[in-house]
Amino acid sequence: MRYLLAGVVALTATGCTAQAGDDKPVIAVLTPYLANAATKEVVGKFQEAGEKRGWKVTVSDTAGDFSALNSKMQNAANQKVDAIVLGMGDPQQMGLGLEAARSSSVPVFSIDAAVADGIAANVTSDNADLGRKSADALVAAIGGGGRIAMLTHDPHPGVRARTAAAREAFTAAGITVVASEHVAVPGPVEAARKVTDDLLTAHPGQDGLDGIWAAWDEPALGAAQAAEQAKRVDLAVVGVDGQDFALAAIKTGGPFRATVKQDWSAIAERTATLVEDMLKGTQPAQREYTVPGTLVGRTS
Repeated sequence: MRYLLAGVVALTATGCTAQAGDDKPVIAVLTPYLANAATKEVVGKFQEAGEKRGWKVTVSDTAGDFSALNSKMQNAANQKVDAIVLGMGDPQQMGLGLEAARSSSVPVFSIDAAVADGIAANVTSDNADLGRKSADALVAAIGGGGRIAMLTHDPHPGVRARTAAAREAFTAAGITVVASEHVAVPGPVEAARKVTDDLLTAHPGQDGLDGIWAAWDEPALGAAQAAEQAKRVDLAVVGVDGQDFALAAIKTGGPFRATVKQDWSAIAERTATLVEDMLKGTQPAQREYTVPGTLVGRTS
């Protein structure tokens, strides 16, 4: 059984496809961030959605190694899988893999990445909205004004977008951003804990920090743990994702004040539907699909 892949943006020709031994379509999910809780959740939900549709869904992780990610994408393209799905990551660092997919006429979709040449469609949260909602929650928690630090991860396009929107919201509210620190992946909880320790040491006393904005929940958790260890339970911390561990931490009444929950079920299902349509010969109607997030937490 073969599927015609017609009219994909940036793909120039229809080609043969790889099939599992029982004629199931083969969908290769590739990610550099499977150690991240949100990535693991949405990849798992996509895998479930694909398997319900009768696909063989394979998942490969490169633990932040984009060179290895390009190699895995090239391998998948050479095997002529039916589609490739990128589980987050910056397409600008995947040029070799995307070129291989184009050459083999394998469509590439992305989850929480970015629109780019060679990406048929990107499905993501409205990251600017996530940034604004989380920033507004931190402003409310510290009572307006004040000094904060931001914990980010520049290689992630969605993180860049929500960071920019959050920074704009802080500027509008009269908040001073005293530092913006990169948090490494894998190991964001531990990395953020160390970064926060250093920040609290560098900004003590009356000129200290009033809050920390984290671009996702794991560094927010690390920051909250560091604040508790330093007996700075007054320090307000917010994150983004709405992971179970974040919701539990918010309920304890400690530094972790709020998060913005992403609808990973809707994102995974939308991606699966776009892949399914493509296998039937229908290309995406648009290049990017966004899903809103929901603020969860407290401001006092």
